[in-house]
Formats: sequence, structure tokens, C-alpha cells
Amino acid sequence: MSKIVLTAASRIGCIRSNNEDMVLALDTYVRSETYQTTFIPENINRFIVAVADGMGGHNAGEVASELVLSNLKFYVGDLPLGMTSEKVELAMRDWLNSIHKTVNERGRSNSTMAQMGTTLVGVLYYGNRYFWMNCGDSRLYRLRNGELEQLTTDHSLNTMNGEKKHSNILTNCIGGGGKTAYFDFMEITDDFLSGDVYLLCSDGLNDMVSDDVIKELLTKGATANGLCEEAINAGGYDNVSACVLCVE
Repeated sequence: MSKIVLTAASRIGCIRSNNEDMVLALDTYVRSETYQTTFIPENINRFIVAVADGMGGHNAGEVASELVLSNLKFYVGDLPLGMTSEKVELAMRDWLNSIHKTVNERGRSNSTMAQMGTTLVGVLYYGNRYFWMNCGDSRLYRLRNGELEQLTTDHSLNTMNGEKKHSNILTNCIGGGGKTAYFDFMEITDDFLSGDVYLLCSDGLNDMVSDDVIKELLTKGATANGLCEEAINAGGYDNVSACVLCVE
């Protein structure tokens, strides 16, 4: 049985007055703090880890990211046993449609929260199977045999235009006043191997720290907080959050 060492951190950074990011690490919400645990997935049947990067004025981003992650935690916990991978994907897409409407309704009910929204990147373990999901520009990376690969695709104008410049102009998010949101969703059960390191992060990390440096730090065994600290030392222009899963 594989063992996973998990570290999570969410930091306000050097410029922002509040932290609109949040991490869901199993059953623990992480905002402006750190978390670490070691566990055997087969012993807990299912788990979800996720990073949400909220947006919106008057601290509405904080509300959006927390609303989505708290809803996600309980939804995953209530998934019925015995679903096929196809039904898991359908269930998660149904959840996305539902929470997208919920966030938009909350935004419309309070003018200070108008058009609030959030990104979401997550790894789901259910019935001895692994899946990842993504909505927005928060990222999932995998380090394997010394090579770092970004598994997700940013839902942003830069990605559409093939550019490498920093941008917070999203083409997809949960809420944000848009009519619809969509998931990239993939099963990775056969590709979740001992020795792999998975990193989920908000753009506050990858906008400040290059992929080469991220690879170097993960290769040296950096924790989520160590990665966040690197972003802060580079200027910390945004909130920064990370969750690292080391598969042993």
C-alpha cells in the first residue's frame, strides 16, 4: 500500500491586505497557516485535496473560495459507494454546475460580492482510483524522475493566445458572474506511482517562481510552505497557496 506525505500552506504574501486563497487538505481548511500529515489512502476510502484562488472586491474572494471548498468537502464525503469512474466524473460535473450557480446567486444577493468567483484545482481519491480536476488557472504539477510536468491547462487568455506573460484574465472560473463553468477532469489511477510528487498551487506561486526553480525545490524535498516562502522572497505580489503530495 502506498503512503502519502502531504504538506499544505496558504500565505497572504507581501502586498495584499487579505488572503483570498484557501487549501482543502483532506478534512482541514488551510488559510494563512500550514498543515502536514502522513496517511495511507486505502485506509480512508476517499479523500480530496484542492486549492482555490478567490477573486472579487470587498473580500468576496475569501467568501467564494471558502464556499466552494466547504461545499466540495461535504459533497465528496457523501458520494455513494461503488460508482464507476464514468459516474464519478458525471457526479463531479453535476457538482460543478451546482456550486457555480450557488456562488453566482450569493454574489447577486449582496452588491459587495458581485461577480465573486474562484479557481479550483483538485485531486480526488475514490474507490482506489485517482482523478484530477481543474477550473481556472490554478495548477497541478507532477515531478517524476527529475522531470516536472504541468498536468493542467490554464483557462486564461494567455493560454488561448499562446503567450507566456503573467495574466489574471480568466476564461473560466466558478462563479464570476458567468453563465457556465467547465472542468478539465481526468482519471490518473494507473499513472499515480511511488516516487511521484504532485503539487497543486495558486498562480501566486507559479507567477513568482519559475518551473525550473519549482522543480529544483521539489527535487530537494521542499514542503508546501517552503515553496510559498520562495514566492514571498521573490516579491509575494499575490496570495500564494500550495499543497504537495509525496507518494511513497
